[in-house]
Amino acid sequence: MVARPAPDLRSLGTRARPLTLGAERVLPALPVLAPLLPGRGLRRGSTIGVSGPGATSLALALVAGASQAGSWVVTVGVEDLGFVAAGELGVDLERLVVVAAPPPGSWGTVVAALADAFDVVIVRTDHRIRGSDARRLAARARERGGVLCRLPGRGRWPEPADVELTVTAATWAGLAPGPHGAGRLSARRVEVVRSGRREAARPVRAELWLPGPDGAVAPVAVRPAAASPTTPTTPTTPTAPAAGGLHCPQAWVEPSRTA
Repeated sequence: MVARPAPDLRSLGTRARPLTLGAERVLPALPVLAPLLPGRGLRRGSTIGVSGPGATSLALALVAGASQAGSWVVTVGVEDLGFVAAGELGVDLERLVVVAAPPPGSWGTVVAALADAFDVVIVRTDHRIRGSDARRLAARARERGGVLCRLPGRGRWPEPADVELTVTAATWAGLAPGPHGAGRLSARRVEVVRSGRREAARPVRAELWLPGPDGAVAPVAVRPAAASPTTPTTPTTPTAPAAGGLHCPQAWVEPSRTA
């Protein structure tokens, strides 16, 4: 949970070098997010693109399981990261390192060096990304068995990620209906759609609370099977937990339908 100046990156990388074996090809993910990921986890050597409203929260939730299992996570140029929110989403803050955005001229070199040392790199950039840098980082992730998670910025990646997770809809709960919207935001309901290449090519959709009332990611309760598809239904709202955690029995995850 520290920001390091550039001269310290080499020594930091040495201390943070992953302890997990390269043969363990999938880093664990939180159970609520596993159905969205090929292999039900973060596949080593892969790139993951996260976009849409709440992309930073989704990226942090994605890496939470890996950090809890001992993997080191570094963020690069993620200026809107909140440590309290990251902790509530499940990230082990003792395994999280924050690095400010490097200058454009050294961006590719710095991120590649971090990819050598950390299991997971979450990166955002606002400058143009050269094709050579993008290919270099993807190759470094494959060679080192790391995971590169790309957040949207003004800089566009020239190549698609192996897995793309897009928040296609987001609605906050807690405000009263009407023009004034009195109340307090308590939870955000999102729809996430997966696309990508190879195993991720089959679209999958999930509805989640991101965050729920306690700050954690949680599944949206399954709609009753007896409900008529023509009958309007009121979106499920999270209930306060009796003894920790949301009372949400199951995530709704299904293949995404195309028009």
